[in-house]
Amino acid sequence: MKPAVVLLHSSMSSKSQWSSLKAQLGSDYRCIAVDLQGYGASPFPSGAAESEAYVHTLAHEVDAVSAAIASELEPGEAFHLVGHSFGGACALHMARRMPQRVLSLTLFEPVAFHLLPEQHPAKAEIVNVVARIGACDEDRDATRIFIDYWNGAGSFDKAPAVAQDKMIAMIAKVRLDFQALLGEPAGLDDLSMLTMPSLVMAGEKSPASTRLLVEQLGVSLPNATAAKTRGAHMGPITHGDVVNPMIAAFLSGAEVTTD
Repeated sequence: MKPAVVLLHSSMSSKSQWSSLKAQLGSDYRCIAVDLQGYGASPFPSGAAESEAYVHTLAHEVDAVSAAIASELEPGEAFHLVGHSFGGACALHMARRMPQRVLSLTLFEPVAFHLLPEQHPAKAEIVNVVARIGACDEDRDATRIFIDYWNGAGSFDKAPAVAQDKMIAMIAKVRLDFQALLGEPAGLDDLSMLTMPSLVMAGEKSPASTRLLVEQLGVSLPNATAAKTRGAHMGPITHGDVVNPMIAAFLSGAEVTTD
């Protein structure tokens, strides 16, 4: 049977972001791309709609991912795990939950902000972004802050009106994503159990917060390789011609390692 690869996308995206990578991997793997909660065809977290006291967690996301992939895998089957941004943070949580089943871990700028040192300027930077989003009365203003942080000042206003409306419609889930990320209790020491081959990547023009995280993960994951790519945080989408071959080569090498 072909090895399975589970693909987790970024916030304000969907499983369709992996279409070019799936094409690159071709017939060598069974690619299982999942819509995270509140994105694509996946429903918004039910608890959030039912109670204002609801607190979203990465555990909620991984529960949903596990349920979504169960029918695609044999019982107990091991798989390669790939995650970008919020999907990368979910992948880290998932790998810690079931390390014996994750053959390899590929992360492009996982936004695991809970791993940043409390007093570091990079942590203050992202906490400030989250606070500014939370203080907005208008979803449009909150979305502008989010999009411009990751893609550069003016990026939201330059987008077509239809694209702006789609992004605004997802900002409520982005707020829950940040809640889950900053509330995750795990620290860098908790990553020592993740001994599978790992590749962590960052774009050369990305914000300080995620570039620092990739540096930390390159040191903290026991069997990790860190790499820098062209582009910025949305590299898997904007620079797939660079990122996808790196992922494919890593998976091929990991297959040899785990055989």
